[in-house]
Amino acid sequence: MAPSHFQKFLSDATSPAPDTDSPLGPDCLYGLYTSWCLIQGLTPKSDSSFRAGMRRCRVNPRGTRRRMKGRAAADYILASYPLAS
Repeated sequence: MAPSHFQKFLSDATSPAPDTDSPLGPDCLYGLYTSWCLIQGLTPKSDSSFRAGMRRCRVNPRGTRRRMKGRAAADYILASYPLAS
């Protein structure tokens, strides 16, 4: 069975971090997802669809024990960094 859209995102843009003191919160995880979608040339699903997809993948968006990785992480970090004036 082929991995789902959300499983592919988790595999490409995150990695497990069971011992992290700073788990990805729901807003950060969704922001990372939208960056991943843009890089992949995909239209992001709505926030509610994303959260439902994460639950199907057994990931709790409110306190996931995962960290960012890859191109989507770099894109998300740069896009969310405040501009210097």
